[in-house]
Amino acid sequence: MGIRNSSLLGWQGAATGRSDQSLGAASTSSLQGTVRVAPCRCGDRATCECLVASPSLNRTYVLWLEVLAGATALGSPPMSLQPAEVVRPEAPVKLHLELAERGQVKLCWSSPALLPFPLQHQVRISAPPGHGDSQMLQAALESSVALDNALLDSPSSVQVRSRTLRGPGFWSDWSSPYNLTLGAQVLYFPPKTLTSAGSNISFLCIYKNQTQPVEAREVVWWLNLAEEIPASQYSLVNNRVSKVTLYNLKATQPRGSFFYNALYCCHQSRECHHRYAEFYVVDMDFNISCETDGYLTKMTCRWSANPTTSLLGSLQLRYHRSQIYCSDFPSPPPNSEVKECRLQRDHSYECTFQPIFLLSGYTLWIEFRHFLGTLESSPTCVIPADVVKPLPPSNVGAELTRNVGLLNVSWTKPAFANRDLAFQIRWNPGNRQDIPWQLSEVPSPAGSWAVVAVEQLCVEYAVQVRCRELHGAGYWSDWSRAAQTLVQDIRAPLQGPEFWRIVSEDPARKQRNVTLLWKPLMENHSLCSVSRYIIKHQTPGNSSWEEFVDHGTSWTFPWVEPTHTITILAMNSVGISAINSNLTLSQQMSTVDAVQSLSAYLVNSTCVVLVWSLCPQIPGIKSFVIEWKNLNKEEQMKWLQVPPDLRKYFIYDHFLLIEKYQFSLYPVFAGGVGKARATDQFDKGGFETGGSGSLHVVLPIVFSTSILLLGALLVSHQRVKKLLWEDVPNPKNCSWAQGVNFRQPETLEHLFAKHPELTSCEPLLLGAELVLEDISVTKTSGKEEPGDFLGVDPTFPSPQDSECDSACSSSHFQSSGFSRSCQDGETTAQCDLKYATVVSNSRSSGLCRRKTNPRSCLDRCFLGEDSIALGAFSSGVWEVGDGAFLVFPGSQPSRALSLVSSEGFSEPLDEAFPAGAERSLYYLGITALEKGQREDFLTESSRGTCQLQSTDLLTQRGLLQRIPTNVKEFIQSSLKPNPTVPYVPQFRVATAKGQEATEKK
Repeated sequence: MGIRNSSLLGWQGAATGRSDQSLGAASTSSLQGTVRVAPCRCGDRATCECLVASPSLNRTYVLWLEVLAGATALGSPPMSLQPAEVVRPEAPVKLHLELAERGQVKLCWSSPALLPFPLQHQVRISAPPGHGDSQMLQAALESSVALDNALLDSPSSVQVRSRTLRGPGFWSDWSSPYNLTLGAQVLYFPPKTLTSAGSNISFLCIYKNQTQPVEAREVVWWLNLAEEIPASQYSLVNNRVSKVTLYNLKATQPRGSFFYNALYCCHQSRECHHRYAEFYVVDMDFNISCETDGYLTKMTCRWSANPTTSLLGSLQLRYHRSQIYCSDFPSPPPNSEVKECRLQRDHSYECTFQPIFLLSGYTLWIEFRHFLGTLESSPTCVIPADVVKPLPPSNVGAELTRNVGLLNVSWTKPAFANRDLAFQIRWNPGNRQDIPWQLSEVPSPAGSWAVVAVEQLCVEYAVQVRCRELHGAGYWSDWSRAAQTLVQDIRAPLQGPEFWRIVSEDPARKQRNVTLLWKPLMENHSLCSVSRYIIKHQTPGNSSWEEFVDHGTSWTFPWVEPTHTITILAMNSVGISAINSNLTLSQQMSTVDAVQSLSAYLVNSTCVVLVWSLCPQIPGIKSFVIEWKNLNKEEQMKWLQVPPDLRKYFIYDHFLLIEKYQFSLYPVFAGGVGKARATDQFDKGGFETGGSGSLHVVLPIVFSTSILLLGALLVSHQRVKKLLWEDVPNPKNCSWAQGVNFRQPETLEHLFAKHPELTSCEPLLLGAELVLEDISVTKTSGKEEPGDFLGVDPTFPSPQDSECDSACSSSHFQSSGFSRSCQDGETTAQCDLKYATVVSNSRSSGLCRRKTNPRSCLDRCFLGEDSIALGAFSSGVWEVGDGAFLVFPGSQPSRALSLVSSEGFSEPLDEAFPAGAERSLYYLGITALEKGQREDFLTESSRGTCQLQSTDLLTQRGLLQRIPTNVKEFIQSSLKPNPTVPYVPQFRVATAKGQEATEKK
């Protein structure tokens, strides 16, 4: 039978301490406490594996092994063990390279799990086959090791393993191989950082272009791949490490989902790696303000934060309270507390300290927490007793003092105010929102009342008072409740009212009644009200009496005595007016005629001017009274008083032209009222207004003159425009302009450009049609000089013509036109282009005859004192009588005096015109007319009128009698009306004598 064996592991926990592997001959029976049993699994190699559930790493355990062989139990000697000493950690992970602060390269890694005991590490660098042996490096405690820069350029790989630093622990497995070549493309130090706005920060970089190392001097830096950092901010740590420094950084502005700035280390060829360094810049400028309430029980602190800052991290207020007062240079102490603050709608925070110590110093600062670190703002120190906002003053009263007119304000100091206070007073007339408050400082030392001078005395005032501590950084209290002043009489009225009288007859009682009219006193004269008016009567014989009027502004009494003096006084609760005006009613003075004339002028619907003159030697006038009323309506008469030195007065009222008004002027003397002068019509003439003049008279004249000048300017502009541009036709009607696009900018450039060499010469214009029309010039002076201007028209060309010199050596060419020939080798191409020629001379009275010899030139011209050179015409010239002749140009002129450009304009040669001649381009228009028609047109200089006569005039004057029969028939057949006749551009030349003759027209 077989024997069944089984094994058990017995163990008992002991106190924490260092374990001894063997307990010697100690027996397990001596152990006290609970003994636990763990099952074991034994293999074929006589080894057993026992699993102990949830041991504590820092406790010491006693272990022994029991083996059951049948009914016999065999036990091993006991052994003490601490689990922390026999831990086998897992292999390190996340191997990577980092750049250190001084430019060194480090290999870094991390453990997959956080262990409560330190580890030691081994680094194995393995070279590929053929590159040397592997080497072992040890590093204690730290999870990084510095590498030689030479390793970065080698194809080596690195592995790391770990075990416990203390005890006989077990090594972990080797980590996955890490290729140094692939992991060192670009390295930054620091790869990520956090800083505050306004600070400076430096970065280091190692750049490797794929497998080739890059020297530090070939590295450039870019910010956000959009801004290249200037090279002046670069520096070299060594030949492989480049350094850049950023100065005075600004707070980072979010760009979409990015809340940081990216710094790129690139090659100078602008080739950048995708890796970059991140830095966060936070605005840590916080303004912390605190105030203590008026009851001195709590202190409220407020501070605002940029919403962007709140997105980057968390903000909190930290403080430290010292025993008394504040230091001159506060700094965040190590032991501080966090104060809870409430976020307000305006992105501000509010924190309340309660209870408070009035004389203690509270050091406050803002702490910004980020996953990269913590930033702190500049600390500030506050003493609650120095930032008190007191309660507003109470029991505020205000009144206007009598006889002085000052605003007297009184109040009661607020409670809990133990220090000296400063006060401010503000007031508002009428307590209206649209009127700004006026402010006044109360002089120190301030009591419980103050006096303020105000401008208006007869209005209600709303008055408020506030206070603050005189010394320290305290705050103004809220404004107190408003106190209202009452309107009351300040002093007696300054003067009595102005008044006037209306005298009316009472036929029933056979007496005259006088109605007194006066105007209510203004508040600034009554100060501030009038309770009644007193009317004092004075008659001859020292008889006087008084009448009182409590309400109203009129009073009627009978006029019995020949002389009656009236005085009206104003009275209020303070007294009676001291300055009053008198009016004497006298029957004798009412007949004195002092006003010589009176005129009324209507300026507009709201203003009428009265102008008057006085009779000579009428002294003693105290004032004038003007009355006016509408005669078409039953309205109350209106009046006003005028100083005695005026002779003109503007009355402002509503006046209608369709209504009739009466104006009366009364002179007032010391002894009575004189005779009135009245008018009920408006004068039509003007009136004198001193040195300034009358606007209603001057303005219409100026306006009318401006309209006339503007009209004259427009008319003259049109005439000048027509005069200057009449001879220039529309270019679109020209034969040479057909198909030319004048809207293109290069058209004009090619149009007027000269082409010195032409390969071919073709007709540029339409062929000239035979037009024989007599063109004569008539001067406006009335005395006509025949032959002064000669019109020459183109005709049919002759096949051949001889070369001719100028007809007369003393002649002056005025204008001419010829065809241009182009010569190519020995062949001559002719341009079938015809020109009309106008020849003029200042003094010409004869006729120019052409010799019959076709190959000879015009030998002599008998034209009086001067001669006309007809040029080298290639055809004959026939005399037609009456100072007119016809020239028929041929196809080959012997001497070309003008050239035709490629654009069709005639270009005169300088040698063809004498010195001092004036040249200008003009167009000669030729139109076929019906019989009996006649048309006049102005030349460009308007020096004469060219008259185009119909064809029958040639026959009536006998112009065609001397022409050969065959030519005559051809001309007559060609003189039929033609709807269109082409024209060509010409040059016009006028001599100085011709100019003088035409300017005398």
